Amino acid sequence: MKTKNQSLFNQDHKIADKFTPSETIVVYPGDCLNLLKSMPDESLQLVVTSPPYNIGKEYEKKLHLDLYLQQQSHVIAECVRTLSPKGSICWQVGNYVDRGAIIPLDAALYPIFSDLGLRMRNRIIWHFEHGLHCSRRFSGRYETIIWFTKTDDYVFNLDPVRVPQKYPGKKYFKGPKAGQYSSNPLGKNPGDLWVIPNVKSNHVEKTEHPCQFPVELIERLVLSLSNEGDLVLDPFLGTGTSIIAAIRHGRRGIGAEIVPKYVELARERIQQEMEGTLRTRPMDRPVYDPAEAGNSLSVVPWGKRESEQMTLLEKRPNYGKRRR
Repeated sequence: MKTKNQSLFNQDHKIADKFTPSETIVVYPGDCLNLLKSMPDESLQLVVTSPPYNIGKEYEKKLHLDLYLQQQSHVIAECVRTLSPKGSICWQVGNYVDRGAIIPLDAALYPIFSDLGLRMRNRIIWHFEHGLHCSRRFSGRYETIIWFTKTDDYVFNLDPVRVPQKYPGKKYFKGPKAGQYSSNPLGKNPGDLWVIPNVKSNHVEKTEHPCQFPVELIERLVLSLSNEGDLVLDPFLGTGTSIIAAIRHGRRGIGAEIVPKYVELARERIQQEMEGTLRTRPMDRPVYDPAEAGNSLSVVPWGKRESEQMTLLEKRPNYGKRRR
């Protein structure tokens, strides 16, 4: 069965294992620096990745933060060299944890990009509702995407990623346009806070990779920051999500991955995308609301007298006038 967003590449299209200018899809089984060094200057339109966070996941060896940043700087410098003047780099990261204290990696990485002459356009907050539960601090429920460009003349396509207006019937109340609708009929700018479910055990895209990001997150970046036929690179490919998002929308996709089982998993998922059989969460699907859906797990098993816990979104009592 074909997916709604059928890939523009047919199932017979070749998945190459090394870069040449004529290749459309490349899954490089090795160090991303070797892949990047094989690519010419200013050949990429978009670099989008979620690098290892240096938190000791299965696929990474925990390093001292200074050494981690040094390693990242080598990769970032090569990405900047290969980036088109109209191109963008999107680095999606979380936090580094050191003896219980968190260090936001986007803040730690910012000077590397800035020193290379890049300009930050947005710090996008990706919010999700599920993750590890903390007992000595508030549980983390967001990560960040730092978006940089090489020049002020960069590709930015807003229309393909607009979201539904909250008040589509809103009108101008004064001025020369009084009485006319004020909302863009194509939708509104999604802003810099994106609520997108993360890939956990019950997510349709879940694989054995412990830190996988959803296709729809990368689709929004691909559609807004590149055009059809452009080259999109993910230097830390993982399960192939960035290439899937790229070829789904007519871009060329390239990535590197050093873990053999993830290389095979990425190739398998990319092939499924080309065949139209890969199951993914659609970009336009609302976030699941368990109470609205009537999920039995959303019903509290205790009475009001047994617990002071409030049901999510339950209205709080009015204790009088608010302070001003």
